[in-house]
Amino acid sequence: MRKKIIAGNWKMNKNLSESINLVSEIKKNLPENLNADVLVCPPFTSLETVHSMIKDTPVKLGAQNMYFEDSGAFTGEISANMLKSVGCEFVILGHSERRHIFGESDEMINKKIKQAVKNGLNPVFCVGETLNERENGRAFEVIEDQITKGLTGISEDEFSNVVIAYEPVWAIGTGKTASPEQAQEIHKFIRELISKMYSTSSAENVRILYGGSVKPNNAASLLNENDIDGALVGGACLQAESFVQIIEAAG
Repeated sequence: MRKKIIAGNWKMNKNLSESINLVSEIKKNLPENLNADVLVCPPFTSLETVHSMIKDTPVKLGAQNMYFEDSGAFTGEISANMLKSVGCEFVILGHSERRHIFGESDEMINKKIKQAVKNGLNPVFCVGETLNERENGRAFEVIEDQITKGLTGISEDEFSNVVIAYEPVWAIGTGKTASPEQAQEIHKFIRELISKMYSTSSAENVRILYGGSVKPNNAASLLNENDIDGALVGGACLQAESFVQIIEAAG
């Protein structure tokens, strides 16, 4: 049975002291019998400190982005090796904000995924359609395109380290959430696509998260769906109380 993941994407929030306070509260209030993997993804400036706070706990560390080169004259970028050196096990790649605000293409995201798996990081590979694409009946087409391009050249063995996160762009930070039925429909489609691209075994084992205005009051209904294996949480992960409630919902 696939173990659920509850991941918190802090985005551009929390300075160092705020990060320390948030992680302290999360640690203090974690359920004793965890039934899910818990992942926190602070900004780069807090990664090393947060790692020192969680290294003896079940909480895992992820970054929000990285570049696809090993090193070099890439001002402002962070490499996979740098992330590993401060304790990261995961990295979010292909988030819609990277795609739509910073212009990242499927080809660039593919290079990043290749670099992550080469360096032993687990990519949380984000895909999702805009409201316009959904209203025009193109959701499945867009998701298939993003996944096939993003995973080009990724072997089945490498794919075993990939987590997929379905985030409908129209539900991120808007307060709108895909209904459990809408989310399940896309998650099932993704799993069937992975079966065609790799194998039934890969499809059964890949963990597919839902993201998009996940909150304590809707988490349980989403997480109860057959193909939803966790949540990539935005705003609700910035308060320990709401993040822990979502973790509890995974149990």
